[in-house]
Amino acid sequence: MMQDYPKTLPPTARVGFTVMDKWLAYAPVKNNPEDASKVPKGNPYHSATSGEMAIYRANSLILVKAGVQVEGPVQQVFNGQEVEVWPRITWKPKWGLTFSEIKSKVRHSCSVSQRSTMVLKGRDIFLEDLSLDGALIINSIDGAEVKVGGSIQNKGWLLERIDYNDTSSPEELRIRGFKINKLEQLEQTYSEPGKFILKLQC
Repeated sequence: MMQDYPKTLPPTARVGFTVMDKWLAYAPVKNNPEDASKVPKGNPYHSATSGEMAIYRANSLILVKAGVQVEGPVQQVFNGQEVEVWPRITWKPKWGLTFSEIKSKVRHSCSVSQRSTMVLKGRDIFLEDLSLDGALIINSIDGAEVKVGGSIQNKGWLLERIDYNDTSSPEELRIRGFKINKLEQLEQTYSEPGKFILKLQC
């Protein structure tokens, strides 16, 4: 066990630890939907549902700290678990491994609504004066610098409930308690090196 490791070190070893806020560093996924639904309200569910929502929350709060106006969550129930649903924001690790990297790629005034989905798949994607209310997916190769801004609004992606007992749905969806209905999105792919600007006015 990790907590036993210091006991194996000699008395002369220098041992330290780092403390982080729970939202940034701790979201185990170990309970099945049935067991998670029995957890008393206010206690962590530690399920696939809560684990996925924790990722969206962490990414949203990281962007808030970087200066983005991210609309707060709504409460929804999936598989009997009441969870906070933040904007569905994800990025590949190469977009930003450290906070300083992420902060350097967010410029001027940016905002993301609660119902939005944003997926960043590229190293050099910069958000500049972006107002997002819907779904946005950016794919770019290394060597393609993409500046994304303006007002982007569409029907977006909706979360639709699925019961974990409904065997007509795949298991990977049933354990989440929802599926994603992709109504409308803006997706752009940059497969050549260069500098590009995506700026829409709706």
